[in-house]
Amino acid sequence: MLDAAAIAVATGAASNVLAHLLQGRVDALRARISAIFRHSTASEESDALRALEEHAEGLEQHRLTQTEVTAQWSSVFTSFLTACPEAIADIEALSSSTPTDTKTVNIGAQHNHGRGTFIGGDNYGSVRADGQDGQ
Repeated sequence: MLDAAAIAVATGAASNVLAHLLQGRVDALRARISAIFRHSTASEESDALRALEEHAEGLEQHRLTQTEVTAQWSSVFTSFLTACPEAIADIEALSSSTPTDTKTVNIGAQHNHGRGTFIGGDNYGSVRADGQDGQ
């Protein structure tokens, strides 16, 4: 049985897994999960990495809720801590590493009329290499 502090660490780490997934930071998370599961068998590490990919996809496709993902990772971490208490430092490191930079996506519309290369913004008319305004 884990003590309250270890359960809090596992819960915090699970919350940060979700935060990383929601910000599209799966690549950074893979390295952390591998570091945590280096104390286990290759099969357990592989299962954890596969779950990470499935959860990222499930969140993206709205097949999983944030609560489900957090609960599943909390269960994974508490079970793992029960079997490998020496992994507490690695899980604690994940627990305290909330992603700080946010991924932003700009959604907009662009209207282009005429001939030419259009990069950013609305453009009307044509663009000619010789600088002449063409019809």
